[in-house]
Amino acid sequence: MRTFAKSTKLNNVCYDIRGPVMDEANRMIAQGESIIKLNIGNPAPFDFNAPDYIIDEMSAHLRDAQGYSDSHGIARAREAIKAYHATKGVVAQSIDNIYTGNGVSELITMSMQALLDNGDEVLVPAPDYPLWTASVTLSGGNAVHYICDEASDWYPDIEDMRSKITDKTKAVVVINPNNPTGAVYPMEILQQIVDLAREHELIIFADEIYDRLCMDGIKHTSIASLAQDLFCITFNGLSKSHKIAGFRSGWMVISGDLNRAKGYMEGINMLSSMRLCSNVQSQYVIEYALRDFDKPDEMLLPGGRIYEQRELICKLIDGIDGLTAVRPRAAFYIFPRLDKEKFGMKDDEQFVLDFLKEKKILLTHGGGFHWEQPDHFRIVYLPNCDQLTYAMEQMKDFLNTYHQ
Repeated sequence: MRTFAKSTKLNNVCYDIRGPVMDEANRMIAQGESIIKLNIGNPAPFDFNAPDYIIDEMSAHLRDAQGYSDSHGIARAREAIKAYHATKGVVAQSIDNIYTGNGVSELITMSMQALLDNGDEVLVPAPDYPLWTASVTLSGGNAVHYICDEASDWYPDIEDMRSKITDKTKAVVVINPNNPTGAVYPMEILQQIVDLAREHELIIFADEIYDRLCMDGIKHTSIASLAQDLFCITFNGLSKSHKIAGFRSGWMVISGDLNRAKGYMEGINMLSSMRLCSNVQSQYVIEYALRDFDKPDEMLLPGGRIYEQRELICKLIDGIDGLTAVRPRAAFYIFPRLDKEKFGMKDDEQFVLDFLKEKKILLTHGGGFHWEQPDHFRIVYLPNCDQLTYAMEQMKDFLNTYHQ
C-alpha cells in the first residue's frame, strides 16, 4: 500500500482545460473585453442563488465551526449522508465509511492516491470530467478511456470497456449523470457495468454529483445499489444541486465488500487525517440540505429555468447547419458535434479559440474531456435565455463561413 505517488506525466493530462484558450480569455478580460462564459459549471455568476435556509444554517453555526472536526467530518453531517444514500439503496455500514471533503474533487484525488501504484490502470469514460484522468495520472496510474457512444445517447460502450480490461486494471469510473454530455444511464447499462466489475474484481468509483438534477421524469439509479457485494465508492455533494459551488461541500460513501480493501481504507484514512478535515462551516448545512432531497426542484420541471434553458439550447443548436447534439437529460451541459467535413475540422481547441477571438464567447473544446475526435465542444447552458439566444446567433453567424 502506497499513499503517495509522483508522476511526471501530469503535463500530458488536460485538466481544468487550461491552455491557449484560457490564456486568450484572460488576456481579453484584462484588456477590458466583455466575454460570455459558457465554459464552467458554476451557477453563482448566472444568478442562481443558494436556498435561504442554507445561508441561514451556515450563518447560525459559524461559532460552532471555529475548530477542526473529525477528519471524516462531523457526525450529524455523515448521519444525514448515510440516510440519504440508503434511500437510494447505497448502504454504508457505518458513518466511519463516509468522508466529507472540500468538494468532490479533493476526494477523487485522495481516493486515487490511496489506491494506485505505478502502472496500475483505471477505466475512465471518454468524454470524462477531466479531474478523473488527472488524478489517476498524478497518482502514478494510467487512465484507460472507454468510449461513451454518441449514437446510443452517450451510454457507455460495454464491449469497448470489456476490451480494455487487463491484469493491471484496478477500477472503473462511472460518471452518472455525465459531465459533459448530460446523459443519465438506465439500470440495464449500469447492471452490465456491475457484471463486468464483478467478473474482473474491479472497484467501482461512482461520480453522482448531478443525481438530483435529472429532468424529464427520469429517476437516477446509484450503481452501488446494484453491487452490494462489490467495493464501491460513491461521490456526491451540494455544489450543483444547492448552487453552492464555492462552499466546497462534498462527500464520498464507501459501500459493499470492505473485507478485501482494508489496506486501501487505511490509506484513505491516513490521507484524510493528513489534511485535518474538510470545510467545517459547510458540513453544518449538509443535514438540512438533504432533508428536502425528495422534493421536486421546480427549476428542473417544465416552466423552470434550467428545463427551459435546456429546451432552448437544443432548439437553437438544431437550427445551425453542421451542428448536432444529443438532448441532455440532467445537469446543465450539452456536448454538440461539428460536421468535420463541412468545417474541415482538424483541431477543436483551435475552433474554440477562433470563436472566442471573433465573437467573445468562451466554450470548452471536446479534447479537454479526453474526446479524441476534433469535432465536439461543451456548452454550459446556465446563462439566461437572452444570453443563450445571443450566443447561438453568434455561433450560427460564425459557422456560416468557418473552415479550418
